Amino acid sequence: MESSSRQIQKVLNDGAQRLLARAGDNRALAREHLAPRISAAVDKYLLRDDPQISEAEIAKFIDELQADDLCLIIACERGDENAWNDLVERFTSTVRSAARSASSNEDAAEDLAQSIWAELYGLRTRKDGAPASKLAYYSGRGSLAGWLRAVVGQLAVDTFRKQSRLVQTEEDTDLDRLAHEASVGEVFSGIPTPEESMSNRFAQADMQQALNTAIQELVAEDRLLVKLYYFDNLRLREAGAVLGVHEATASRRLTRIQTDLRKRVAKILIDERGWTQMETEKSFAEVAQHLDTDFETILNIGHKKAQEAQNS
Repeated sequence: MESSSRQIQKVLNDGAQRLLARAGDNRALAREHLAPRISAAVDKYLLRDDPQISEAEIAKFIDELQADDLCLIIACERGDENAWNDLVERFTSTVRSAARSASSNEDAAEDLAQSIWAELYGLRTRKDGAPASKLAYYSGRGSLAGWLRAVVGQLAVDTFRKQSRLVQTEEDTDLDRLAHEASVGEVFSGIPTPEESMSNRFAQADMQQALNTAIQELVAEDRLLVKLYYFDNLRLREAGAVLGVHEATASRRLTRIQTDLRKRVAKILIDERGWTQMETEKSFAEVAQHLDTDFETILNIGHKKAQEAQNS
């Protein structure tokens, strides 16, 4: 057993060293700074369920952690003010976007966003006097942007529960799960818990707003084709007849529109809503597996607001 523990510790140390090497900015951290966090993640996600898991699986898990994000968070925990400034600068738009989606008005959204930074900075203290910062719960397993949206979601849910006089659960360990599992592709599936509901609601709201904007930016004829085909359920031949073009021309035009909309929605999500490139690509890869069906589902999210905008 002791020999096995030493072997696992070596795997953890080697993995921490590799993580530092592949980070674009390792924040001048040493292996010793990362090893405890990596060890905690391995215990929680691997060893707890399978104490006999192979060293190769442990190494693979470590190599899939988000190197730059994890280094940033650990540097913030260690009091690196430059790291903290980078965190705020890079992810303020992400936090504000999630807060707006969870709030009834702009003032409430601002209060929620400020509460998040207080939670992350550790302005509150635990019973032992140490800062009670939620940064301690980020394992690097999912993107930092997704994890921050989950933090906002949990705080919003906790606030709702307090206001409703419900029992508040302190499941900070669920944050990684929420961030890791939440994706636009799951927005349309069953949602079993309030935390998952809130986290997915943010993604759905972001997608809905971005899609509505993208549709409204289409030229009039393209927007009409989208309406005829997706919302009025006309066949391509019928939609083409309305536009005065052949069915094949309508089909080619619709394919181009779909591509243009995906590109525009992705740009909005990244530039304005704080999504990462990886999150966006993953979400649209899932959608693109069955374009006609899934894209229609996504388009229908924005149908009501699109109609309201057209009628205004």
